[in-house]
Amino acid sequence: MDIVWIGLAFALGVVLSRYHIPPLVGYLLAGIGLSFTPYEPSSVLHEIAHLGVIFLLFTVGLHISLKNIVQKEVLSVGLIHLIISSVIFFPLSLYFGLDTEAAVLVSITLGFSSTVLAAKNLESRNELGSYYGKLAIGILIVQDLVAIGIIAYAGGGIPSPWAVLLLGLPFVRPLLSALLRMVERDELLMLMALSLAVGGSALFESMNLSGELGALVMGMLFVNDKKGEILEKKIWSIKEAFLVGFFFEIGLGGFPDLQGFAFTGALLLLLPVKAALFFGLFMLFKLRARTGFLSTVTLTAFSEFTLIAGVVGVSAGIIPQEIMLVLGLVTAVSYVINAILVRFEDIIWQNINSFLRRFQRDAKHPDHQPVSLGAAGYLIIGLGQTGLAALQHFKNKDEAAVGIDISPERVKEAMSEGFRVLYADAQDSFFWEELDMQKLKSVLIAMSGDIHTKVFIVEQLRKKQFKDPIRILTQNEREDAMIKEAGGTPVSVPSAQMGERMARLTLEES
Repeated sequence: MDIVWIGLAFALGVVLSRYHIPPLVGYLLAGIGLSFTPYEPSSVLHEIAHLGVIFLLFTVGLHISLKNIVQKEVLSVGLIHLIISSVIFFPLSLYFGLDTEAAVLVSITLGFSSTVLAAKNLESRNELGSYYGKLAIGILIVQDLVAIGIIAYAGGGIPSPWAVLLLGLPFVRPLLSALLRMVERDELLMLMALSLAVGGSALFESMNLSGELGALVMGMLFVNDKKGEILEKKIWSIKEAFLVGFFFEIGLGGFPDLQGFAFTGALLLLLPVKAALFFGLFMLFKLRARTGFLSTVTLTAFSEFTLIAGVVGVSAGIIPQEIMLVLGLVTAVSYVINAILVRFEDIIWQNINSFLRRFQRDAKHPDHQPVSLGAAGYLIIGLGQTGLAALQHFKNKDEAAVGIDISPERVKEAMSEGFRVLYADAQDSFFWEELDMQKLKSVLIAMSGDIHTKVFIVEQLRKKQFKDPIRILTQNEREDAMIKEAGGTPVSVPSAQMGERMARLTLEES
């Protein structure tokens, strides 16, 4: 019965998520647990797993834009890291019994990092638009393109002579975009997203090409479409639900044998090497140590594409089935390690930043941060609606104010509107250590997100002996208390107060 695996996957996902471990690990463990029972999954599971991969690749395709990967730091770090990591993993793969072709494919896939984890972590921190977030996503896109090449090779065969017609897909794009603009209802938008993903897969399979490649290409057709983001939002939850089946199916293979456990252990011992290689390359390309550290943490995990490419390799007879047990286990453990790193990354940075900055090159950094705010008397941190409104008010009063944000895009947009703004990472203690704040009269923290981040900023300012007012946007009494204890002044605008104000205005007018 399908309810057995769905219920167990849900239960383990809930338990692990309470300990800040990705639910995907729970899905793998659910499969491993049932592998020791007489349970036999229905054919529905395999179809769900396959569709989960198709939907994932469609959403990846929606992000593959040339401008995201042609940057020197993205393309160079992404490709160099893959080459070096493949060279490191290759002899290990041979040692544990893989033939040359299988060892090459497995070694390349082990260089991939998890797109799913990175996207979720960045989104939860509201840093998808940050410099380091865009850098990490760009590198992941480079890796995903290589993964698609591997999938196309492993799932290949001789393409149909009619496959040349697929080169005409870009000419169909205007028609599809027009159709997308015509669709308004949410349920129809979701159905269109599903149709595009499944249709692209079926089209490529009919040409004897990889269905996964077809889903990716279909997503790429909507990269610059204004409604492309809507398609992703509509298919996101369904993709997440169907991926449960994929990870569960991998787990159903069970645990590897003793040699497989040894292979797993060896791969996990190389995970720090993989991370150090990322950081070293970021330093080589003149990025700041803080950016290199955050990007490295984001990319420190093995990838779901390791499993996806592995499954295709197994079905093609290139990779032995038992290797999937190793790849599944090593991916699950790396997810747990990544969850721990992400949760404590600010604490880790505070303890090792002086060491990591030794590797930072003395040159102009692409992610340069200011050391002076000029004549500004007021600093606004965060360029969302609240921050921009504050900047506009200071501008109307002819007061010198400057805003900072971690998102280069938000900085660029604010500059285009005539505001004085700068790129800076307010969570970087080194930024505060270097910043000249002698002319500042007040600081406004208008950023959204984690209250602990806001407390950290207040503490950095007070540590710098800044004695003037620091006003912070808060959401409830608990946050108010934390801000007061840190030395700031909370400005609370909870939903309850807004509701009360609306009711009061309504009564006054009646």
